[in-house]
Amino acid sequence: MELESSYEIGRTAEFIESNNFRRVALQFPDELLKESVRVVSALRASLNNKEEVGLFLMADTAYGSCCVDEVGASHVEADCVVHYGHTCLSPTTKLPALFVFGKAPITVSDCANKLSHYAQPSGKPVLVLFGLDYAHSIQQIRETVMAAGGSECKREVQFANVMCSVMNPSKDPQLSNDIVGAADGLTSSNSFGTVSGNVYRIGGLVWELPEGRKMEDYLLFWIGSNNSAFANIVLTYSGCEIVRYDASECSMVTDLSQQRRILKRRYYLMEKAKDANIVAILVGTLGVAGYLNMIHQMKELITAAGKKVYTLVMGRPNPAKLANFPECDIFIYVSCAQTALLDSKEYLAPVITPFEAMLAFSRGSQWTGAYVMEFRDLINSSPVDSRNQSEEARFSFIQGGYVEEFDREGNDADEGKEGALALANATEKALQLRDNPNSIAKRMAKSGAEFLAARSYQGLDIHYDTSLPGPYLMGRSGRAAGYQDEKSMQEKLE
Repeated sequence: MELESSYEIGRTAEFIESNNFRRVALQFPDELLKESVRVVSALRASLNNKEEVGLFLMADTAYGSCCVDEVGASHVEADCVVHYGHTCLSPTTKLPALFVFGKAPITVSDCANKLSHYAQPSGKPVLVLFGLDYAHSIQQIRETVMAAGGSECKREVQFANVMCSVMNPSKDPQLSNDIVGAADGLTSSNSFGTVSGNVYRIGGLVWELPEGRKMEDYLLFWIGSNNSAFANIVLTYSGCEIVRYDASECSMVTDLSQQRRILKRRYYLMEKAKDANIVAILVGTLGVAGYLNMIHQMKELITAAGKKVYTLVMGRPNPAKLANFPECDIFIYVSCAQTALLDSKEYLAPVITPFEAMLAFSRGSQWTGAYVMEFRDLINSSPVDSRNQSEEARFSFIQGGYVEEFDREGNDADEGKEGALALANATEKALQLRDNPNSIAKRMAKSGAEFLAARSYQGLDIHYDTSLPGPYLMGRSGRAAGYQDEKSMQEKLE
């Protein structure tokens, strides 16, 4: 019964049969794979047309497990995807999806009691946000808080709602941000993480503020663990006071200095990106609607800033993979909001988000403190046009001095000759500096393919002199304290 409830077997079977799906892909994250066989067996037993429906297990997704793996599902020609566990609820492009969030344990009375004590002395309205695995208990927490606080508490404590649990593909995969599906009576909007009127959406949650109020007027009460979804909340609404209720420990966490310190590091990485010459775009998703549009927008932005750009598709990035491209000074990671922040301390080059790239490569733009995690909020946005900016030198905080930047696209048509002459002079200067091993211009003189061809180490591929496989060797047997072929201490002394 616990398995039936946690994995919503009956609801999943009804979803499959009501839509007449015949090939269903079941996507599990790594931490839930141990339950996958039991879930498939229970789901098979609940289906009426057992012989006609094919169930396919998907594991080890190419990108973040929070997104629907449409690429993996297409390999088995699936009609839909059932996604289990933590999710970012990013819109799909081709396949409908059913989300089973799971049901994390929580003590409802303790959570409601701490929420009431937190809301009363603050003097501000409280907005309750939560991880999707705690959505099953939110109604109980709401009723308990309202019963204890009365009408005053009902007016001052507001709960967010889950955006949807069934998702249909976006109408326009390139431009549309709409989520079309069952949303428990909620209507869809084109805004994710930002405001559309008084409706806010972030991390699969949606809420509407009363007229005349804004997010800075609220205290945020988060129910859940310290994960990527919570980091998204902290960065996006850094101007709000935030407190976290740890359901596993039944405790309140008010010290968020470590999370807020992330903003300072992101600002440092953004300043470092301004001095980059070769930029690589990391494709972090092949299924989230609008990712191709964002990649094209990033290419135009980087080219307009006079920098070299490459596009890399390598699945989940790690330091070993990105170390194969030491020529790249910065990487832009185009992925969903909950996997966009990579801790790049172990990487040879920083990894930034599209929002940070727009601030770094748009001359004249300034960071006001607001932060946008969702790249779909940036599609078709209008960054500062570098052609309309003054050509004066830019001060580099990393180099500690002024840096002269050259616009490779030139100016208007009537200044074409002057632009061509400037380009020729810049090229001549770059060729003169190419022999200097410490010069950045030398790295820009060759293409990425030439660099890889001339390098002795070319990634993880191991080249042998012969194509024949090597002989296998028998290893030791026994325990590490004493292998079977190992002499005893007495024999060694003799």
